[in-house]
Amino acid sequence: MTPPLAWRYTTPMPSWFKKRGASGRTSPGDLVPTEIEEYAAVCSAAESDTCKLIRAETYRTQDCPQMVVGPLESAFLKVMALAIGAKRVLEIGTFTGYSALAMAEALPDDGTVLTCEIDPDSAAFARRFWEKSPHGRKIEVRVGPALETMAAMKGPFDLIFIDADKANYVNYYRRALDLISPTGVVLVDNVLWSGRVLNAHDPDPSTAAIQELNRVVASDSRVTAALLTLRDGVFVIKPKPR
Repeated sequence: MTPPLAWRYTTPMPSWFKKRGASGRTSPGDLVPTEIEEYAAVCSAAESDTCKLIRAETYRTQDCPQMVVGPLESAFLKVMALAIGAKRVLEIGTFTGYSALAMAEALPDDGTVLTCEIDPDSAAFARRFWEKSPHGRKIEVRVGPALETMAAMKGPFDLIFIDADKANYVNYYRRALDLISPTGVVLVDNVLWSGRVLNAHDPDPSTAAIQELNRVVASDSRVTAALLTLRDGVFVIKPKPR
């Protein structure tokens, strides 16, 4: 019998997490051995040349390059878009444009990716690389607070990918359920937060926000969800038939 969710969140942290410490966020790859992730990526859909350029330039110029989803997760995003036949995608959190382009590459010619980014410099960075790809024309970025942008949107979207500020994760999720198609899927990134979600005693604000999102999703009777140990944790959330 599966223990209640409240009990599962108060169990002691395992030894591997204690050894790493809880003072700072580590690389998402720490959850899975690097060799295993690289092997999985090689066996998955290959990243495009433009995505490779974005990833390389992100690691060369950005302060937190690990925020880019990387080859394995981009392959997962492509497969999800293809599996549900997505034509209209919403992304919360553009960063340098890697994931938006990866999803756009999986859409038909008339498909669209609408991506929200609060930082105009990041949006400008992304646009420079999207222009290098024939799929870049499918992408539109809206600069500003994502909750304000989402409030003015009309659905439905076939796929929604949330990968932005963690403080608003629950708010993004709730609005996403209003915008998602009945046959669509909501994906939420970083929901394992390098293992820090296991810290039930003194979580930092971002960790606490992700823990709350995970509790909300796990107890939401309107959806069926699975939390995958892909990279830094991805929630796959499917609305139940209404």
